[in-house]
This record gives sequence, structure tokens and C-alpha cells, in this order.
Amino acid sequence: MKMINAEELEKMCKDIRIDSIKMTTGAKSGHPSSCMSCAEIIGVTILDVMKFGPENKDDPNRDRFVLSKGHAAPAYYSALSKKGFFPKEELFTLRDLGSRLQGHPDMKKTPGVEFSTGSLGMGLSVANGMAMACKLDGRDSNVFVLMGDGELQEGQVWEAAMTASHHDLSKIVAIIDRNMLQCDGLTEDIKSLEPLKDKFESFGWGVFEVDGHNVVALQDVLRQARDVNDRPSVIIANTVKGKGVKEIEGVCSWHGKPLKDTEYKDAIRECEQ
Repeated sequence: MKMINAEELEKMCKDIRIDSIKMTTGAKSGHPSSCMSCAEIIGVTILDVMKFGPENKDDPNRDRFVLSKGHAAPAYYSALSKKGFFPKEELFTLRDLGSRLQGHPDMKKTPGVEFSTGSLGMGLSVANGMAMACKLDGRDSNVFVLMGDGELQEGQVWEAAMTASHHDLSKIVAIIDRNMLQCDGLTEDIKSLEPLKDKFESFGWGVFEVDGHNVVALQDVLRQARDVNDRPSVIIANTVKGKGVKEIEGVCSWHGKPLKDTEYKDAIRECEQ
């Protein structure tokens, strides 16, 4: 699959960040800062690396994506819109009564969504099931799963990590949005995750690290991880929560807090620079 030009892809990722701000401000609800930290991760994975789209949405050989940090749904929806699953105008129905785009992804309503998520800690288990089914069927499909770092404090994640290694699920690529913050504060203050790289390696995973806002680096590392064929892979993507707007960057109190109408225009201008 041909790589998208990095400059074009950077513009798409910037649009994802801006869309996320506009959508959550319009809905007066949501998690813009959580979307802003993973805009490049979602953009590069869905728009450039994965083999899937509306033209082959039912192809059993397609790649799969699981948004384990389901509260970043607006960024996911923006990427799916760019992929052609639904019109861009529909993005701004976020959380409306009857909208196909709810606060967390719904596989029964939203085109392109493989699994309904929002209960943190379960995404890797879901990805395991998908990868195991594809392996049993002899399919060469990759399964990408994006997790927040806070949800790694859930025991289910580590049970799933052990399962993926035990069953040689080499088609799994897990990506961790390592922005160091969760709802109530710093991950390292609430329940330390470090040494994170060593932990995954001890569970039998191949581990990569990357600047989660560097599009070119993400293009490279996602393809490297995707092509590992002897173990599951995890990418620790170092990011900044609220990336793109200085007032929001790295500030815990912005978790789950949309910008007000009086704030978001300045934020959009800052993201556009």
C-alpha cells in the first residue's frame, strides 16, 4: 500500500484535531484534549497504514481498528469521514439525539466502527479475539488497537497482553497514547506504569517507541510493527494531552471539558498555525 505524502498527511491530522474541537464545542460535551493527543496516531493509522475503507468494509481480509480509549471518538469519526464512510457535515451532529455519532463509538450505528468501546481496559481483549479469528481463518489481516495510558492500570489489559503473546498473535499492533495524564491526575502519581517498555517486553511483546506527534516517524514505526511476524507489537507513542493549544496542553483539568464558544475560535487559529 502506497504511503501518503507526509505533508498531505500532516494537514489531515491537523484537520482531525480541529474537527475534534469544533465537534465537542458544538455538542457542549466530550473530551477534546484526549482527541488532540492522538490526532496524528489515529490519522496515520487509519488514513495511511490500514487496508480498509467503505469500498471493502465487509471484506474478511480487511484490517481492523479498535479504539479502546473510546472517549476519543470525535478524532476517530473525523478520520472515518476522511476515509469516506460518511459526509464531513455529519461530524457536527456529535451526541445529538438520533445521531449516528455518539459520545463513544457504536458498531451498530457508525459506519466503519468495528467494535463499540468506552469501558476502559477491554480493547486489547477485543483485538485479541479479532486477531485469533483471523488467524484461525488463515487471513492476513492486521488488528490495530489504540489504548490510553491510564487504562493500562486495568488488570484486564495485562491478562490480554499475556494471551496475545501465548497465542502468537503477531498481527496485533497495540498503540499507547502515552500522554502521562488520566482523569484524576498524572498516571505516575495515581498508579505508576513505568518501566512500561520493560513490562511489555517481559510479556513477550516487541516494543517500539515514537514521538506520537511526528507523522513521518509514525508512518515508519507503524509499518515496522505491522510487519513483525513472530510476536504481538506495541508502540509507545509519547504525546501531549491537549496538543496544539498551549492553554490546554498537559493540563489535567481539561479532561472531559469542551471549550466554550468564546474560547474555541482562538484554539482553532492556534491549531491552524
